[in-house]
Amino acid sequence: MDIPFPVSSYLVNFMQESRSLAYIFVNKDGCLAIWGGDLTEYGVTNLQQGENASEQIFFLEGLLPLDGFPLFLPCVKTNNGICADVHLFPEKDGDWVLLLDATWDEIQIFKVQQEVNSSHLTQQK
Repeated sequence: MDIPFPVSSYLVNFMQESRSLAYIFVNKDGCLAIWGGDLTEYGVTNLQQGENASEQIFFLEGLLPLDGFPLFLPCVKTNNGICADVHLFPEKDGDWVLLLDATWDEIQIFKVQQEVNSSHLTQQK
């Protein structure tokens, strides 16, 4: 798909502003290579380049390296208790981890669950 630059630029800006975009690149040997974005929003701090990524970022434990296929983990609780959508996707030299704030989604899911629970209680009466 050929996406015009203004559209892709808008999407990136939107993600950065509204979803606290953060990213991590982990080499195939499991060592942290690069990172950026709003990682502190997710409680990810004091990262050490060249050190094992899973030992520094608890929710990556057992997920990397990827086996050639992308992985999506919705609503993962991070170190700060923030809910994040975690996208993992492979590249030739390693794996990318993309974090997007999913707090709004978590709140909406909670509201729906509460409505379903209330409905079940009403039906039981």
